[in-house]
Amino acid sequence: MALTSALFTGLSGLNVNQTRLNVVGNNIANANTVAFKSSRALFAPQFYVTDRAGGPPNADFGGANPSQRGLGATVTAIEKDFSQGTLETTGKLTDLAIDGNGFFIIEGEELRYTRDGAFTLNANNQLVTQRGDYVMGYAADENGTIIEGQLTRLSTPTDSIMQAQPTSRVTMQGNLNPDGDLSTGASVLTSPTTIDIGTGLPPTTATLLSNVSLDGSTPLFNGTTPDTLTIEGTKGGRTLSELSFELTPTSTVQDLLDFINQGLQIKTDEPGPPGFPPGATLLPDGRITIIGQPGTENALSLSGTGFRSTNPAMTLSFAPDATSNPVGESVTTSFEVYDSLGTPVSVNVTAYLVSKDDTGSTWNFIASSPENTRAQTFVPGGTGPTAYYGAIISSGTLKFDTEGTLIETTGANITLDRSDTGAVPAQNVTLDFSALTGLSANKSSLVMDNQDGFATGTINGFGISPDGIITGTYSNGQNKVLGRLAIAQFDNPAGLIDEGGNVFAPGGNSGTPIISGPLEFNGGAIRSGTLELSNVDLSREFINMIISSTGFTAASRVISTSDQLLTELLNTTR
Repeated sequence: MALTSALFTGLSGLNVNQTRLNVVGNNIANANTVAFKSSRALFAPQFYVTDRAGGPPNADFGGANPSQRGLGATVTAIEKDFSQGTLETTGKLTDLAIDGNGFFIIEGEELRYTRDGAFTLNANNQLVTQRGDYVMGYAADENGTIIEGQLTRLSTPTDSIMQAQPTSRVTMQGNLNPDGDLSTGASVLTSPTTIDIGTGLPPTTATLLSNVSLDGSTPLFNGTTPDTLTIEGTKGGRTLSELSFELTPTSTVQDLLDFINQGLQIKTDEPGPPGFPPGATLLPDGRITIIGQPGTENALSLSGTGFRSTNPAMTLSFAPDATSNPVGESVTTSFEVYDSLGTPVSVNVTAYLVSKDDTGSTWNFIASSPENTRAQTFVPGGTGPTAYYGAIISSGTLKFDTEGTLIETTGANITLDRSDTGAVPAQNVTLDFSALTGLSANKSSLVMDNQDGFATGTINGFGISPDGIITGTYSNGQNKVLGRLAIAQFDNPAGLIDEGGNVFAPGGNSGTPIISGPLEFNGGAIRSGTLELSNVDLSREFINMIISSTGFTAASRVISTSDQLLTELLNTTR
């Protein structure tokens, strides 16, 4: 009986060590499997046969311990090790790893969980596993706000378009140097010849241009055949946009003066230096003079064909070099804003120093835009100075105290005229000068630091942050949240059921999954372009393999020895 028991005891040893060898072999086979979690086999003795129960000591007996014979070993558990594996950088954007607690949530026929983040994009740009399960997370609305609490399949749509946002605020930065010279003088461009009405008398501003001549007889402009005037000057060395004026029989000298003011972006209601009122003026002797704004950056020029006509008889011209030039501290900058269609619109801002005293310094500025609708054409006969400002969209003042702090601003709210472009016709933009300083420096500086508008954009890539936020990058330089990865945590991960393929299902002892975003509720961080390696320790597995094979060999020796003894017992009957 005892020898037969020894046979089965040895058999149990074979079974448990064989099981451990299976576990070790599986671990070694998956040593290079992404995010594989190793297992270990735990043994325990089987039940015992009690030959003597033992007894307590008394006055006549010293006591006896129990006498028991074991009947072998059994496998009590095969336990998963969910410790973190080493993270390896792959550079592939859709390769993801969880650095810490949690599991990715995937959807096949049912929701399942995995640590394997070797994801890819399918034909619909949905994030999927290598076996085709969908990766789950939270979607984002049109404003990029995450919709929490509702799991959905994550995707990165390649046809995503970001709607344009019109500019409403522009932040300016820089320093306006009060140590510079005051802006004095102005550009003065005068026609070298006079115009008259054919009797040697100069015209008035109300005189029809068809009645004006240079030689007293030849009309300067033909009143029947359409004539077109074109002006294209420079201001502060910057070429201004070309402006044309198609004359009609009712065009007057005043229309010509207004046309010159619009084409050279001269604001006539801005005060100029004494004796230099800005604008084009008809002198008493019949000449036309043009006076610009003060400041070096406002210097005007009409050289070459800057003032021309389709009528070859029109020989009116202006001296290419001004008889007086503006001087003084000034600065200009150009930047782009966006209308409601996302069309970029150029804006120029020129500031020039006009006064400084014991209370601080004061600067004037003029804002203009060549894309302003009024800057594209000239409409004669308007009333008031704003009728022919064209490109000029605002003017104002900047006042600094004695410590260089901006204390007062006027004219900072500008309006872009975008009529007949399909965009909102009147776009209001605030110029925020609050970051400007008025301190001593080598020269003045003025730049746009930031603006809140942008053009229409198409998605050209995406990124995933440690908190699982998926952010799309667009061709207009903007970013937008597209969604967020979700992870699940379990109170007892060892209670999960391994379904193979690195996929786990909830088990009776795993607990209910706690679903949240990464880095929430003690969840791990997402590492994009990274994979978690297997946590198999090959050194330990080789040791376990040696121990298991040794145990298996030893158990087989128990069986062979018992067999020999039984054979000897049978031989005693011969």
